[in-house]
Amino acid sequence: MAGGWLGASRRGVLGGGLAALAVGGAGQARVAAGGHPARPGTLAPDWQSLAAGYQVPAWFREARFGIWAHWGPQCQPERGDWYGRSMYIPGTPAYQHQVATYGHPTAHGFIDVIGDWRGEHWDPDFLVQRYKAAGARYFMAMACHHDNLDLFTSDHHGWNSTRVGPKRDLIAGWEKAARGAGLKFGVSNHASHAWHWWQTAYGYDAQGPHAGQRYDAWHLRREHGQGTWWQGLDPQALYTGPNMAPPDGITSDAAMDKWHQANDGQWLETVPPRNPAFAARWLARQKNLVERYRPDVVYFDDYGLPFDHYGLEAAAHFYNQATAWHGSPDVVLTAKRLSDYQQRAVVEDVERGFAADIRPRPWQTCTCIGDWHYNRDRFAQKSYVPAHQVIQRLVDVVSKNGNLLLSIPLRGDGTYDAEESKILDGITAWMAVHGDAMIHGSRPWRRYGEGPTKLDTGIMAEGKSGPFTAQDIRFTTKHGALFAAMLEWPDAPVRIASLGQQAGQVASARLLGGGPVPFRQDADGLVLTLPPRPEGGMVPVVQLDGAGLI
Repeated sequence: MAGGWLGASRRGVLGGGLAALAVGGAGQARVAAGGHPARPGTLAPDWQSLAAGYQVPAWFREARFGIWAHWGPQCQPERGDWYGRSMYIPGTPAYQHQVATYGHPTAHGFIDVIGDWRGEHWDPDFLVQRYKAAGARYFMAMACHHDNLDLFTSDHHGWNSTRVGPKRDLIAGWEKAARGAGLKFGVSNHASHAWHWWQTAYGYDAQGPHAGQRYDAWHLRREHGQGTWWQGLDPQALYTGPNMAPPDGITSDAAMDKWHQANDGQWLETVPPRNPAFAARWLARQKNLVERYRPDVVYFDDYGLPFDHYGLEAAAHFYNQATAWHGSPDVVLTAKRLSDYQQRAVVEDVERGFAADIRPRPWQTCTCIGDWHYNRDRFAQKSYVPAHQVIQRLVDVVSKNGNLLLSIPLRGDGTYDAEESKILDGITAWMAVHGDAMIHGSRPWRRYGEGPTKLDTGIMAEGKSGPFTAQDIRFTTKHGALFAAMLEWPDAPVRIASLGQQAGQVASARLLGGGPVPFRQDADGLVLTLPPRPEGGMVPVVQLDGAGLI
């Protein structure tokens, strides 16, 4: 959708797995009847212990806005999300690009993409400073996507960015830049889904000249790397093994796609039934990531926690490590589709989604101005989400006690494009005037706001809501002042029904970045008359002071 929030992502077509796991991964919704024994001052790997011993740190609520570098080898082809999985599905743009650029995936698979990725213009210090100027108070770096390539010095996985691709420790570079800029540092781990996500690489063309010939993952072994750039590495460790490979005998592309959707295309959180060692290795890699880089935030791309007790152990390990570092678990772990009880232990992330009202616990939404992985078409078609819609989203989320984590896609070489730069400029300009008042350190008011626009809420729903209007108002408070934001610039006086005389007496109204605003308050509301929209103006915010407002 040009110039607007995205609809369903690639994950949105994953069959019935979404509904089946609405409360969390298999086995995650239950609450342990009793905690495992734990040393004093440590948390045990069960929901009861985690919920009793964790509290969201104050710094997370103060930050309100983070920026995410969702950057890895799948950005190299510049063809958008889930390139690694889709390049093994005939008829997709990724498959067509792979064949045209590298060759047929029977012989030229995702390993070729990794070998092509260099990140040659990556400058983490420059990027993080740019994000800080845009108002970010925490920075997130992707540590491993579903493609199963660790982007750090990994003691438990040879397929990592220090040995292949850029041949650099990317997480170390990001971490140093973030700490140097005074930002909290986070890492995202998506690797728990690699075991089923990669099963397309074990398939085959169901029709055409290569019909029935298995793709590279099926036959590549360590010995095939002799004399190549990946010598000494086992491709099965990258592709995870034929955990759920399509059977022989499928004779049409449509039938093959249907098979994938019904099997490996589900969003699975269970321990791989034919490969339980993958879950154990995932845990070892996750612990290694935490211990080496000491992140302030860990993002799990999972419904509930992954792999039953392995996910619980990862959570307890992270919190206990933070206690050893800082004296308390003053860190944040996020996951998705959590039950109310689970939200006592883990911060819920609502991917590409809105909330209906003020949520009692801190939460986060993550979204992107384009595809999660860089897509050149977004630049060519000028179809990124514009800055004013990013700000609308930020204000809405903060008014409901949430944080916004925003991804700005990077090209394979580690840079953003000219259109993304303009969007960052717009966010930076607005945050310079409004961030310290309306956003950072703010708290929700008695109600989040008002207005005619009804939002579809929940995960992956952001593209289903209509555009905001000047009558859509959002409130936050800070230092005894009330801030009212209009999500579009009004061209006529605006009446705010929530601010009638019963709400308190408005004594003054001032436009942030401007001057006094004429107002009239009566029993039916507060009427504000804003000046004409200035060049580049968006989402005006009025500071209101007076007795009884707070």
